[in-house]
This record gives sequence, C-alpha cells and structure tokens, in this order.
Amino acid sequence: MHLDVQDLRNFYYRSPLGRAAQKVIRDQLVGLWPEAKGQTVAGYGFAVPLMRPFLADARRVIGLMPGPQGVMPWPAGMKNVSVLCEETLWPLATGFVDKLVVLHGLEVSDHPAAVLEECWRVLGPGGRAVFIVPNRAGIWSRTDRTPFGYGRPYTLSQLEAQLRRHRFVTERAFSTLYQPPSTRRIWRKSAALLEQAGRHLPVFAAGGVLFAEVSKQMAAPTRPGSRVVVRTPIRVMEGLPSPAARGQGTG
Repeated sequence: MHLDVQDLRNFYYRSPLGRAAQKVIRDQLVGLWPEAKGQTVAGYGFAVPLMRPFLADARRVIGLMPGPQGVMPWPAGMKNVSVLCEETLWPLATGFVDKLVVLHGLEVSDHPAAVLEECWRVLGPGGRAVFIVPNRAGIWSRTDRTPFGYGRPYTLSQLEAQLRRHRFVTERAFSTLYQPPSTRRIWRKSAALLEQAGRHLPVFAAGGVLFAEVSKQMAAPTRPGSRVVVRTPIRVMEGLPSPAARGQGTG
C-alpha cells in the first residue's frame, strides 16, 4: 500500500519528527556517497528529501515517484526534476543511472520483485544503489504515526536475501534512526545523543530503518570462438626424421 505524496511531504517537510528523520537518514546517505560529480543520481519512491546534496555536482538528478503514490514538483524554487512513473516501468534507459536511492518504494509495493528488476535494469555496470526500509526490530515500524509504520518491515537478513536473489552485491548494511518516533520535548532534545549512542554501541543495533548499499556487478563476457577442447595432440611432425637422425645421415 503506497502512501499519498501529500502525507509524505507533510511528514518530511512540515513536522519536527519528519525533519529530524530526514536529517539522520540524509546524513547517513551522504556519509556513504560524499559526492556524485558528473554522475546521474535517481531516487525512487519518496527519495527526494535525501537527494538535495547531489544537486550541485551531479550531472543529472531525477526523482521517480510511482503512480499509486502521486507526484509533487521538486526541488522547490528550482527547475522540476520529479517524474510520475509506473511502478515497474521507469522512463529511463537501461544502464543510465550511476547512483540510485530507494525510500518508501520497496516495502509498500505489491510487486517488490518487479521493482528490484527495474532497479537492476536502470543501473549501469558497477553502479550503486541504497535501499532504505523499515526495520522489523525497531520501534518506528510499530506505529502508524510515521511512514515507516506502513508496508512490510524487514530484518537485515531478509533484506539482504531479497537483494541477493536479484543479483545485487551487498557492500554495506546497517540500521540507523535510533531516536524514538515521539514528538515529546524530552525525546526531541535527546535525539542527537541517542543517535550517537546507537551508532557506537552494538547493543542498540535496532534503529528504525535499515540501510543496504549494493552494487551491480556484471560477469566478464565470454570470448567468441570455438569452445571445443582438443584432448589428443595433432602429430604434424609425424613421419619426418628427427634432428638427431638427420645429423647421422650427413657424415
């Protein structure tokens, strides 16, 4: 079940809790990808709140928003780069994308396998993608007051297994967003401390969302030509005298 684009916009841009979640997740993404100079960066689902840092240097930035969700213009005050698309048929050429961000696109889809196939198709060889999904072990997936309470939450092993089935190679996987999904002042004031503790103490490895950075690795092409293995050597010199025999004949 896709969320409505207006609800997503209101959460990420107009609520203190949504702005806090946006900052944590975006900082993690920028930590993985500090730059994208000369590259094409695409986001699918509602990934645009995370993509602003790439606008300055990337060759192209594209926000893909699925039809059941709806689309909004983005970025504000600049030329629009967001596109309404079919969930499993994106208006991008094969191998066009260098970096892909998927947020609120996989867990809410009725066709996750087809979405992953489309992710694979549009990524170029060696391209990278980040999938961000609700963590089944975290508290954000247990409340419907945020977008992470909708759709199918994942465990880390479930997410990695699904990505592996679709030929992605996991480079890094971890959880983040350790602050509780609460608007109470005490939690808002301690949010930064909780995020820091969660990153450094393994016992708190149950953040609200899971990150999986993957790459698209292509097998080396096979060389054209015959693949027949000749097991018996061809005796091209058979019948000719050996060098030693020739020397004996010229005394």
